[in-house]
Amino acid sequence: MAVELKPIHALALWHDVVLKTVRADGPDLSQRQMAIMTQVYLTPPPHTVRGLASILNVSKPAITRALDTLGQMGLLKRRRDEQDRRNVLIQRTVKGSVFLTDLGELIAKAATNLNP
Repeated sequence: MAVELKPIHALALWHDVVLKTVRADGPDLSQRQMAIMTQVYLTPPPHTVRGLASILNVSKPAITRALDTLGQMGLLKRRRDEQDRRNVLIQRTVKGSVFLTDLGELIAKAATNLNP
């Protein structure tokens, strides 16, 4: 289902969602952290630091720093790949799933309140 928005309405929707997330008590994620979260939760595994760095076109240390923070928040976790010990797999958590479900609901509600 495609939804067409004029650029001004798309920006208004984004603005509304960003304001609500900043005002909420939940985590305040950077754009990079949010990109990692949505990549891990919306695409099939496996997810690795190397793979995320390639997809997001950023360095592996930048991914590692973001994963450190997301791990401390309990939104993602890392585990060594038992088949190839050189790889670290990025895994979803219940807390991360709940966070993104809530965010999706917030976006959907904001979109219904949009006045194009």
